[in-house]
Amino acid sequence: MGHPHKALRTSTTGAVSAALLAGTAFGLAPAAPAAATEASSAPGIRFVDIRGDGGTVLKANVVTPAGAGGSSRYPVVVLPTSWATPQVEYLAQATKLAGSGYVVVTYNVRGFWQSGGNIEVAGPPDIADARKVVDWALANTPADPSRVGMAGMSYAAGISLLAAAHDDRIKAVAALSGWADLTDSIYSGRTQHLQAAGLLVGTGHLTGRPGPELQQFTKDFLGSNLDKEDEMIAWGDKRSPSAHVDRFNRNGTAVMLGNAWGDTIFPPNQYAEFYERLTVPKRLEFRPGDHATAEATGLLGLPNDTWTSTRRWLDHHLKGTDNGVDREPPVRIKSRSGGPYETYPDWKSVGADARKVALGGTKTIHANIDSGANGGIVMLSNVLDQFVKLPPVASIPLLPRRYAAVWQSERHGAPQRIRGTAKLHTTITSTKESGTLVAYLYDVGPLGLGKLVSHAPYTFHDRTPGKPFPVDLELFSTAYDVPAGHRLTLVVDTVDPLYIEHNPSGAQLTFSSPATDPSYMSVPLREQ
Repeated sequence: MGHPHKALRTSTTGAVSAALLAGTAFGLAPAAPAAATEASSAPGIRFVDIRGDGGTVLKANVVTPAGAGGSSRYPVVVLPTSWATPQVEYLAQATKLAGSGYVVVTYNVRGFWQSGGNIEVAGPPDIADARKVVDWALANTPADPSRVGMAGMSYAAGISLLAAAHDDRIKAVAALSGWADLTDSIYSGRTQHLQAAGLLVGTGHLTGRPGPELQQFTKDFLGSNLDKEDEMIAWGDKRSPSAHVDRFNRNGTAVMLGNAWGDTIFPPNQYAEFYERLTVPKRLEFRPGDHATAEATGLLGLPNDTWTSTRRWLDHHLKGTDNGVDREPPVRIKSRSGGPYETYPDWKSVGADARKVALGGTKTIHANIDSGANGGIVMLSNVLDQFVKLPPVASIPLLPRRYAAVWQSERHGAPQRIRGTAKLHTTITSTKESGTLVAYLYDVGPLGLGKLVSHAPYTFHDRTPGKPFPVDLELFSTAYDVPAGHRLTLVVDTVDPLYIEHNPSGAQLTFSSPATDPSYMSVPLREQ
């Protein structure tokens, strides 16, 4: 079972990716060739039905290299579709892969669109389906059984990782904007991620058929049925690749993980933790953006860093191409503030220069009222940050101290770089047995306007009213540059539209810093 402060979440490419897919469907559908010579030199595309687990029909397309035939064998890449997306999702990338010598099979996962079955949220039937698709590819295409890979975005990333853990024929995986720990993704800090879960449930009902297990989970999760908490955590853990690290390490599967700093579906922390536990060939890449937005333009066949890295990874581990990917530093990140890529030998090195900021004094806040400090809107706020450098903001001087506890650092004379995971340690006394708090780290300029650097929620239950208890909370990992003359500010309140809160009416929270256990904020900070 996972950590009690974890929960689960499914996956989706979200509204942005869905819109891009619509363009893909119209812009890349096979058309009549201009000349016979063009058609003969282009990869072949055909649509097929594949029998998945229990005979469930999976709608699929197969793209093969031009002129494939005879005794030639090619590496094969299997691409499951993302949550709520049709089977043409990867047609642009599949065509590029086939053009460079791959057989590519992409299929609509069960429960969505025209594929049969119900949505199982990467459960055992989905893993069995992926293995059946590999079987079909080896039997019906010129695929080489010794060179099998899987890749995909979001839901496809999770299914690809789980399939690789259960099938040692899969030699390489590129998992983009996915999850390693499904529980920690939408129940981090023991707090339900309301907007993320709502988006997933809504798009699932719109484009698919949620199965009975998913429907019951949704009812318990969104209804805050704490009597079923252990069952919900177990449901998520069963669908978490992080529970199978030993299988990956035993199989030697080459694993590439890519995600966005602001992913509101699958925050980056759980990928980084999973990455550190792997002993196989591995690569970790973090970029600005929200869920699947870092790689979304690649669905239209446009130049895209994430898909370029994916092809390099597959080329090396499936085709044996000496492209240097095995000799490069395996951790590659890009700051939300701009600038070139940075490379590191491992994840620990990213945030190696942590500094502690003391959180002195005693502060009491009233619960149930939104102070104005918020984490933004799912699939919107971090896209704005990605493209126009506009994260969620708050006027720190105007935040009502009755509902928000505020601590500020000294102004920094030189520019500072935040890389990695900030952590909060404090002592809380509550007037009620349950409660929710949300911690926000802001970059505050001379006029008091704070730009959100990171945040995270935390919920507690069954505490004795009036009795202090310690809290340790990891904020979502990030890379952000703080200008000279700015200061860092920690804000804690009790309400955020992103999350379900558990504050009884009239509750108050007191934050203190005992001499024997001082409160602090640890920030991975260094001068530029």
